[in-house]
Amino acid sequence: MDDTQIIPASQVLPLKLHVLPLQGSPIFPGIFTPLMVASAADVQVVEQSLSEHGFIGLVLTESPEMESPTAEQLRKVGTAAKIVRKVNLPDGGLNLFISTLKRFRIKKVMARENPITVAAEYLEDVNFENDEVRALTRSLIGEMKKISENNPLFSEQMRLNMVNIDHPGKIADFITSILNIDRAEQQKILETLDVHERMMKVMVFIRREQELMQLQQKIMQQINEKISKSQREYFLKEQLKSIKNELGMAVDAKSSEYQRFKEAIEKLPLDPEVREPVEQELEKFSLMEPSSAEFIVTRNYLETIVSLPWGDSPAQEVELDKARKILDEDHYGLADVKERILEYLAVRKLKKDSKGSIVCLVGPPGVGKTSVGKSIARALGKKFFRFSVGGMRDEAEIKGHRRTYVGAMPGKIIQGLKIVKVKDPVFMIDEIDKLGVSYQGDPSSALLEVLDPEQNVAFRDHYLDLPFDIGDILFITTANTLDTIPAPLLDRMEVIRLSGYINDEKVAIARRYLIPKSLAASGLAKGSVGYDREALLAIAEGYAREAGLRNFEKALDRIHRKLAREHLLGGGKTPRSIGAEMLEKYLGKPLFQDEGLKAIDQPGMAVGLAWTPLGGAMLTIEAVANPGKEGFSLTGQLGDVMKESAKIAYTWVRHAADGFGVGKEFFEENQIHLHVPAGATPKDGPSAGITMASCLLSLATGRRLKSNLAMTGELSLVGQVLPIGGLKEKVIAAKRNKIREVIFPAQNQKDLSEIPENVKKGIRFQAVERMEQVLEKVFAR
Repeated sequence: MDDTQIIPASQVLPLKLHVLPLQGSPIFPGIFTPLMVASAADVQVVEQSLSEHGFIGLVLTESPEMESPTAEQLRKVGTAAKIVRKVNLPDGGLNLFISTLKRFRIKKVMARENPITVAAEYLEDVNFENDEVRALTRSLIGEMKKISENNPLFSEQMRLNMVNIDHPGKIADFITSILNIDRAEQQKILETLDVHERMMKVMVFIRREQELMQLQQKIMQQINEKISKSQREYFLKEQLKSIKNELGMAVDAKSSEYQRFKEAIEKLPLDPEVREPVEQELEKFSLMEPSSAEFIVTRNYLETIVSLPWGDSPAQEVELDKARKILDEDHYGLADVKERILEYLAVRKLKKDSKGSIVCLVGPPGVGKTSVGKSIARALGKKFFRFSVGGMRDEAEIKGHRRTYVGAMPGKIIQGLKIVKVKDPVFMIDEIDKLGVSYQGDPSSALLEVLDPEQNVAFRDHYLDLPFDIGDILFITTANTLDTIPAPLLDRMEVIRLSGYINDEKVAIARRYLIPKSLAASGLAKGSVGYDREALLAIAEGYAREAGLRNFEKALDRIHRKLAREHLLGGGKTPRSIGAEMLEKYLGKPLFQDEGLKAIDQPGMAVGLAWTPLGGAMLTIEAVANPGKEGFSLTGQLGDVMKESAKIAYTWVRHAADGFGVGKEFFEENQIHLHVPAGATPKDGPSAGITMASCLLSLATGRRLKSNLAMTGELSLVGQVLPIGGLKEKVIAAKRNKIREVIFPAQNQKDLSEIPENVKKGIRFQAVERMEQVLEKVFAR
C-alpha cells in the first residue's frame, strides 16, 4: 500500500473501545487537543487502549460530580479519539495529546468493570448538502467573526481554523466547543446528527453570546465613563490644590478641618496631662483618609474637645441684695431655700472661691423644686442646664460611652457643659430618687464621683478619657423622698426640705403667679378675671388639698377654659370676678370634705398625722369591739412596722387599763378590730403609735376624743413617746385641716422651732414624753 494513500477513518476505527469518562464537558470530533488524566482508573484505561489499538472513547457522565461512574451513569453518545502522544507526569498522571475523529453510540456494554469497554456504532452526519446549510455556514462564520473581533479570548489561530474547516457539521462542532455553553446543551449538539438542525441550535447560542457581549460592552463603557470622570475630577482637584497653595488657602476640607482644630486647640488652656493626648489625636486625624470610619469618630472627638469650656469663667461680682430680690420675685415663701442660697453667695463673695456646691431639694410634687433651680441660676447670673435621671438604668448616660462603640457619645455632664459653654453653670439633676439599676450598670454609683467635691475636680468621662474639672458647677438635685437614695450618694448632698404650702400661702402664690400664668395660657387678657380670697381658699380646701400647687393650677386652668368658651359663645360677656359660690358651676362638687373636725363623733376614733412622699396627711383610726373570744385584728393595708406599732399600743393599753377603770374582762370577752382608712392606700411607719393607743383606750373607756385634736408619736412598750420625722409636713397638713391642737414628742421640740410662725399660728402644740401625758390631754370634757 502506498504511504500517501488516504484510508477512511471508518475503516480503521475499532469496533470495541475502552471508555474514558468526562466530568466537565464533551469533546467534539475534528479537534486536536491536550487532555489531562489524573485518576488511577483513567490512567489504566489509557494504558489498556495503547496496548491494544491506541483509540479511546470519550463519553460524558450524567453528572459532573461523578468521579468513578458506572456504565449506566454514562451518556449514550460520545467521541472516538486517537491517542497521538502520551507524557508521564511526576504525580502519576498523564498528559495526552489526542485527535478526535468521529461520533459513536454505545451499542452494547461489554465490560462494566474498569476499564469500561463498549461496542461502538459510529455515526455519520446527515442533511448537510443543500443550499440552506451552505447559507447557514456563511452566517455562522460571519457571526463568529463579529464575536471574535470583540473578544480577546478568541485568538487569530482560532479564526483561521474556523475559516479552513470544509465540512458544515465540523464548523458547528468547532463553534460549540469554543462557546461558553452548558454541558447538557453541548451534549445535545453532540447527539444531533442532522447538520441543518445542529447549525440552527448553534446559531441560537451565538445570538445569546452576542447579547451578553453587548451587555458586557455597555457595562464596560459605563465603568470607563466613571473612571474618566473620576480621573478628570482628580486632575481638577489637584490643580485646585496647587492654586490654593499659591494663594495660601486651605487645600481641602480635611486640611481645613485640621487647621481649624489645630488653631482651636492651641488657644485652649489645657494642662500638659490633657494637651499631649489631644495633640496626638490631632496628628492621627491628619493622617486619616476622609473615607475611613475612624475619621468621623476622631473628628467628632476633636469637635467635642474644642467645644468644651476648659478655661475658668470670668469672676462675677456677687450682689446679695439683687439675688434676694430675684429669689423673692420668682417664689413666694421657701425661706429655707433662699437662706441657703444667700449663704452660699456670701461665702463665695468672702472667700473669692468659685467652687460649686451640691444641694438636694426634697419635697412633694408641685412645690416648685424644679422652678427653684431656674431661679437660683438667674439669681447667680449663671447658665442653667437641667436633665432628669428618673428611670435611668445605664451608667453610661452619666459617664459616657467608650469610643470603641459605634455611636459613642459623652455623658450628660459633658453634654451639658458643651451646650452651656461655661465652666460654672447651675446643673439641675431631677428625680434623683428614681434612679434604676440594671445589668448595664448603676447610675447612682456613677453619680458618686460627679457629686463628690474631692473627686469631681478631675472627672473622667469615658468618651473623653481626659480629666475635666467640674468642681465649679453648682449641682442642684431634686427628690420626692430620701428613702430610695443610696446612703453614700445622700451623704454628698446638703438636704433642704420643701415641705409644701398652707392655704394662705397657696392663695398668695395663686394671686402673684398662677392666675396671670393661667389667664395667658387660656388666651384671656391679664387682669380680665379676678378672684376673691374666699374663692381661692375654697379651691385650696375643696379641690387642691395636696402639699403642692399642681392641682390648684389645674383647677384655675379649668375655670379659665370655661370662661374662654363663654367669652366666645356669649358675645364677649364673662364674669369679672369669681366668688366661692361660683366654683361648683366651673369645677363641680368639691373633691375633699372637712376630715379633721367632723370625723371624731364616737368613742374608738382618733386623728393622727402622717407623712407621705406627697406631703403631710390626716389619718383617722377606728376601732370597734365585738363580743366573743379574745382577739385583736388589723386592717387597712398596714406595713410590718405599723402592725408592730399597733400590737405595742394594744399591749400597753391592756397593761394600763386598770388605771382608767377598765377591767381585764373587757379584753377577754371582746374581739377588738382596729382599722386605718382608706383601705386601698398602703401605710407604714411607727409614728401612729400614740394615736392607736388613744383610739383603743377611747374604745375601752367609752369616752370620745377631742374632735379638733391630732397627734403623732412613736410609742414604746413601756409607755415612752419617741421622736418622729416629717413634723413640718404633718403640721402643715394639720393647718390645712383646721386642727387646733397637736400633740407631738418632746424630743421633736427642735423641729418645731424650724416651722414658720404663720404655719404655727392658731395651733396649740403639746409636747409629751409619756403616754400618760397624752391621755391627760386627748379626752373631750
